[in-house]
Amino acid sequence: MKNVLITGAMSGIGLAAVKQFLNKEWTVVLADKEKNSKVLDELKEVYEDGFFFVKTDVSKSGDVEHLRKEVRMLTDGVNCIVNNAGIISHKLLHEESEKMWDELMNTDVKSIFLTSKYFIPDLILNGGGTIINTASISGIAADYKMPVYNAAKGAVVNLTRAMALDYAEYNIRVNSVCPSAVRTNMLNPDNIEKYAKVNPLKRICEPEEIAKAIYFLATDESSYCNGVNLPVTGGLDVWSGQPK
Repeated sequence: MKNVLITGAMSGIGLAAVKQFLNKEWTVVLADKEKNSKVLDELKEVYEDGFFFVKTDVSKSGDVEHLRKEVRMLTDGVNCIVNNAGIISHKLLHEESEKMWDELMNTDVKSIFLTSKYFIPDLILNGGGTIINTASISGIAADYKMPVYNAAKGAVVNLTRAMALDYAEYNIRVNSVCPSAVRTNMLNPDNIEKYAKVNPLKRICEPEEIAKAIYFLATDESSYCNGVNLPVTGGLDVWSGQPK
């Protein structure tokens, strides 16, 4: 039996990943700063057991240290960490508040630093494992009116590469997924058609499609993938921007 820690697990890509791993009979620790009893009840109804919830603000050191202690009590150690917690902002840089800059950087980037700081020593002791970070197409290219999000996801992309170099010798592979627009609460429903129109597949991505990519990177099916920032974009990232 393998164990996975998933942050930002109560909705969207995180929840889809929870279900993907549970379907594959992994034990899942869900970490999120908000507890959604309805979601947990629905998981209980379908899967009965095999999962645990730990309320955690992964941008806070004390919370992540507590999470590590809880994981040690609930499991025999994690084999995989899915760093999925994230938020977004849509403002021009000069209009953005310092508070939002800090909040977004703490949630999207510092959270990965903290989970890695506290859990990598356990992965090393257990002989290795995998780490998957949720980056974004916005980390490998720029968007209009999303400079802070672009900066954060760009940091995740290069942090993934750096971690992959440093921890390969410990049998820890570090990769990321880089989705384009996904049908989650972070995407304004009014913009779905607009995002779908510019995508080569003429639709936006479903959370389950990202969850499958995450699971691939978590397992031995991707045993020689390390430091990969995997675009899951429907081909949006390969377009030059020139008209059809």
